[in-house]
Amino acid sequence: METATTTNNEVTDDVIVIGAGVSGLVTAYRLAKKGLRVRVLEAAPRTGGVMASGRSDGMLWELGPNSGMDTTPLINELLDSLGIRDQRADARKIADRRFIVRGGQLIPLPMSGPAFFSTPLFSTGTKLGLLREPFIARSSPETDESVAAFVRRRLGTEFLDYAIQPFVSGIFAGDPEQLSVQAAFPKLFALEQRYGGMIRGMILGARERKRQREKSKNNAKSFSFNDGMQTLTDALARGITSANSVVETNIRVTSITCNAEGRWEVRGDKETVYRADSLVLSTPANAAATLLASLKTAWADDAVQALRDIPYAPLSIVISAWRREAVTHPLDGFGFLVPRKENAHILGALFSSSMFEHRADEAHAVLTTMIGGMLQPELPKCDDNALQEMVERDLASLIGIRGTPLWTKISRHPRAIPQYTFGHLKRVQRVDAVRSHAPGLFFCANWRGGISVGDCIKNGHLTADEVGAFVTARRTS
Repeated sequence: METATTTNNEVTDDVIVIGAGVSGLVTAYRLAKKGLRVRVLEAAPRTGGVMASGRSDGMLWELGPNSGMDTTPLINELLDSLGIRDQRADARKIADRRFIVRGGQLIPLPMSGPAFFSTPLFSTGTKLGLLREPFIARSSPETDESVAAFVRRRLGTEFLDYAIQPFVSGIFAGDPEQLSVQAAFPKLFALEQRYGGMIRGMILGARERKRQREKSKNNAKSFSFNDGMQTLTDALARGITSANSVVETNIRVTSITCNAEGRWEVRGDKETVYRADSLVLSTPANAAATLLASLKTAWADDAVQALRDIPYAPLSIVISAWRREAVTHPLDGFGFLVPRKENAHILGALFSSSMFEHRADEAHAVLTTMIGGMLQPELPKCDDNALQEMVERDLASLIGIRGTPLWTKISRHPRAIPQYTFGHLKRVQRVDAVRSHAPGLFFCANWRGGISVGDCIKNGHLTADEVGAFVTARRTS
């Protein structure tokens, strides 16, 4: 279909998607494949959001996510549709091995029962305490319990300190004392509610996941692409345009309105007025709040405040390339996480060149180190030299790095990851309530429904189905 454009700088489409991160691109691509006219508007000069890949001296680096988790069949279905399944790269077997720092040493995280009972990561008391977990009563389903309280109650303090807290920092860059288990880890919460405990739930829940063709994040394989994660977002943008829809960058949207005919009108820093039957906000929460506020209606005020109340963790990522001989550690794993109790500056590091084939040759290594998060929010603001010094000092202590890197790249994200803190699910409900006053308005971003790449793909898929049904119903009414 051709997009209808008037001579007065007015453009009409079926759907407008604001934001060209993974969530917005998946939503737009699926809608375009349904035959709808879709226009994606992105403020940045490129699509993909935080996904940005490249090579220096032949070595691959990622300024955003290094990989995704193959948790849903929707991922491969999408890659097949985009024609990039053959570019998918699965993690090496050694990437199943992940390390936790304790006492300044990297200790493999136990991935089986026998490994758990033999690991030096936990004391004998903590190991034996796990035997009582199936007999601990479930919490009230109305309780908004923190991740930390949930783990202390079921598994004990040591398990929280040396497994869950670093795990939470690695995923959310968050504080387990503030994150809601029901919002941040809904499947974990559901295991307790449905089966009465985590161990019993993981065993019995495996059958249900198999029927649904889904995998838990613990068992799912990591994947990327031969040329990095940007392969996915680039392919999505191409797929949208090849389906007779449009992706526009360098368009900063300043206001949205709904006209008397029930059509959405979008204005930005250019003169064009964009119109569509449906509007999808696929932006960070603060940007969505600003756009909702531009409606200047009382019924949007509560949703605006709910969006503004969603905190984000600050994060700086330092990518460094090394001669392999400069690193003492064998780098035989996915990477390592550093518990807060270890008093390091860094949250952890990924062994990026070990995770996948062809990211670096055998003579070199690429490491991706994270600094900041909710527990150390001031560190990401340090200047480049200070960040490099912190990284090199901690890497020298933990994995025996010597000398200086061949090159370094620093990626700063002042609002990196939305935090699903206490009351998050109610905040999302308050945002959704605005849709009863605004037919055709939808939200799809990682501040709701999960922050992982797989979550974004799944939510984009579901949102596109909802939007498509709305537009079809409107046409036939």
